[in-house]
Formats: sequence, C-alpha cells, structure tokens
Amino acid sequence: MKRVAFKMFLKPGLEEEYEKRHSAIWPELKKLLSDTGVRDYSIFWDKETNMLFAVQKIEGEQSSQEIGINPIVQKWWDYMADIMEVNKDNSPVSIPLEELFHMD
Repeated sequence: MKRVAFKMFLKPGLEEEYEKRHSAIWPELKKLLSDTGVRDYSIFWDKETNMLFAVQKIEGEQSSQEIGINPIVQKWWDYMADIMEVNKDNSPVSIPLEELFHMD
C-alpha cells in the first residue's frame, strides 16, 4: 500500500463549513474512493496558515486527486469550490508532498 500526502487551501473563516460538508460526505463519493483503492484518508487543518493537509493510503495507482474525470468527483469539486482555492475546472489547488520520513 502506498501513502500519498498533499496540501490544499481553505478560504479564511470557512473551516466549520468545510468540516460540516465532509462530515456529511456523499455515500456515492465515499464508495467511489473506496472502490478506487483510497484507504485511511485524513485531512488536517493548520489554523495559522489555513492550509489543509491530506494523507491517504492507496491500493492501486490513483489517489483521490487523480480520479477527477469521474462525474461524482466533478460534482463534489463544484460543491466545494466556494470554500477552497480551486483551479479553473473547480478542482482543488492541490500540491503533492514528498515523504521524507515514515515510521510504522
């Protein structure tokens, strides 16, 4: 299993809305992520920078950030676009992070 980490950017003052939306993640999106091999997915919020840090384990080749051709993912991006920094297609601005250390 491969670990993937990336950062995204939350608009100021919208952390409660972000948490609310993710607490009610759509069942079809959750199933898609699971079916794609995304496991153990967490998103953390840095209050000082308003940066979101995501880490997930993946079985297979695609992380959650690489399944954007799916209509469910595109609909989620549209839903989240008003509270995050996004690209022209409403995908979140997402910067991959390189793992420098891991301990089991």
